[in-house]
Amino acid sequence: MTNHSTKKEFSEGLFEYRHVAQKKLLLSLSITVITMILEFVGGYLSNSMALISDAGHMFTHAFALIIGLAAIIIARKPPCHHQTFGLYRAEVLAAFVNGLFLIAVVGLIVYEAILRLLHPSEILGLEMLLIAFIGLIVNIASIMILRGVHKENLNIRGVFYHMFADAISSVGIVIAALVIMYTNWTFIDPLVSIGISIIILFWAWGVLKDSTRILLETAPKGLNIDMIADDLKENFSEIRELHNVHLWSITPDMLVFSAHAQIELGKSEAKQEEIISKINDYLLKKYNIIECTIQICTEQGSEVCNISS
Repeated sequence: MTNHSTKKEFSEGLFEYRHVAQKKLLLSLSITVITMILEFVGGYLSNSMALISDAGHMFTHAFALIIGLAAIIIARKPPCHHQTFGLYRAEVLAAFVNGLFLIAVVGLIVYEAILRLLHPSEILGLEMLLIAFIGLIVNIASIMILRGVHKENLNIRGVFYHMFADAISSVGIVIAALVIMYTNWTFIDPLVSIGISIIILFWAWGVLKDSTRILLETAPKGLNIDMIADDLKENFSEIRELHNVHLWSITPDMLVFSAHAQIELGKSEAKQEEIISKINDYLLKKYNIIECTIQICTEQGSEVCNISS
């Protein structure tokens, strides 16, 4: 049994939130694609490989944004007879893919950096500085657009970290370019790249860990079934015991709970319904559990509950 009115309000709020996130991703994607096209055309006209390379870098930004945007569009589709929870998990899957993508980018950066250390080549400091500034401005714009939204959505968080990592990368490249311009220490460039890669790897691991936890349907971070079972028994004296308890996430902000509850004797069916309704309200308000299924077991039926658990 669930609290349908509260659940409906939550779903409507979630839908509106995703609409806002979708608009922000679209705006960020537009800025990135325009910059990518300008850099590619400018690189072709000026015969600058550096500009064309940075256009390729911008393509990785666009790829991450497109994955995040597609996931939100898919997730907004309503549940149906064979997708009973809807397609909200598409956002978690997108976060997982972006996490893997970030690790692949790290691998490529480190590989290129090692090659540069082993085989130093001339670096045009001024051109490098200008390109880094272009990338920095675009990344800062995307970060400001997505700021705040990333805290509530794992999918957006993956995209946000991609942009933030690139912004730090651009800052590092600006510093490296200035050093190279005045000292000609070209080894600074690959060393900065490796340092940035370590930061990106740290963020990518966090996104992968959180998304994997949800995809494997483990309990949400900071919660477990014993904690909630003890809390319910403490606050609802009618509950004698809880069996076959399960807790998992559809998305980080959509938790699901189910259990077999052994209720003390003498409670009428109407009283049992009232108890379940109160438990639903309590779980929603305290733990943000939007879907709760509780099967009632009397003392005579407690053996069935124990067997099923």
